[in-house]
Amino acid sequence: MEKNLPIIESSQLEKLPERARDPIEYRKSGLSLNHIQGCPLDCAYCIRHSYDLWDQRRPKALMSDAMAVNALVTHPYFTAHTTPLQLLNRDTDPFLQNVKQHTLAVLRDLDRRSLRNHVLVITRCKINSQDLIQLNMLRHIKLTILFTYSGIENAQIEPHPARAVIESLKTTSSIPDRNFRTILYWRPLVPGLNDSGEHIDRAGELAEYADATVYTGLFYRRQIAAYYEANGIPEPYSKTARRKIIPHELESRILDRYVSTTPLFRKTSCAVSYVHGLPDYNGHYGIRELCDICPVHQREICASAHRVPSPEVIHASARQLKEINGLTVKKITSRAAVVSGLDSEQPRYYLQHRLGFQIHDIRHPHHIHLHGRANPERKKANPDS
Repeated sequence: MEKNLPIIESSQLEKLPERARDPIEYRKSGLSLNHIQGCPLDCAYCIRHSYDLWDQRRPKALMSDAMAVNALVTHPYFTAHTTPLQLLNRDTDPFLQNVKQHTLAVLRDLDRRSLRNHVLVITRCKINSQDLIQLNMLRHIKLTILFTYSGIENAQIEPHPARAVIESLKTTSSIPDRNFRTILYWRPLVPGLNDSGEHIDRAGELAEYADATVYTGLFYRRQIAAYYEANGIPEPYSKTARRKIIPHELESRILDRYVSTTPLFRKTSCAVSYVHGLPDYNGHYGIRELCDICPVHQREICASAHRVPSPEVIHASARQLKEINGLTVKKITSRAAVVSGLDSEQPRYYLQHRLGFQIHDIRHPHHIHLHGRANPERKKANPDS
């Protein structure tokens, strides 16, 4: 059995980049706990670039697992049985050999508290039979394991072989009466890298082993683009974007191939909610063009839970947090509430999950058929290369 990672000293913690010092951050699919930092997998598109943690390859602990769970469940954004949670999805892989004992310890701690929150764990590493036994002993949390698979064969971009996660997905699917659910997390889809017919067929074969499949594009942030350029990696797009990028033409080919045969979703929370038989906690049902590929029964579940909140209800939820007392509701439709006065994305996600309804910041409008995605041009090849 692996020993727990040593906890870094406070002097080392102070040297971390400012954004990386806080182990708890609200992201779209849940309140994210990241008390372990560092990953050797070296996926070139990793979000660690955005936190200035790319060079930290050896995992380190910022605090003990018990302290981390206590910080999570006492956080102002946390609501028992309601707030979706994400575990170690920002700075490491939760099933790295020397990290997974921390992952399992946190899951056991949350489960012992009889919490019924969604808990999302995303991995591309090996999950062995002993890990699965421990995962299947969890009784209360709504656990979903998302197996990351892209099919990218360029080792400069994705050096960690996909074999481990493929084997793990297949092994997990064979367990009868699982107490947790599985998702094929098909990402990032990038033109010219993993969008051929063969790539799409291969992913479809793997989808047969999962309870559902989510497909999504590339987060092409400024720091990632700089890394690509510095290391001579072909840049896929001419511009960076604050939202994920997936070309419509590529999406159309995926839908033509699988939408009638595979539980397929555009959004992570939609798939997670589906595999647990619950309405989408992000309230995507109001954005009807997202739902047209969802199974009919799931649309019915989401429709029955869809409630358009009044300005008073939104303000009442906002008053519980000091940082969003300046909130102004600009407009409410059946699609979303448009608000101003938020200082970051985090309080928006808090409100969205608390209300089960889309909350949009007026500074970052969501356009029809471009919800949560960008659409910049592909990078043109150099004719002289």
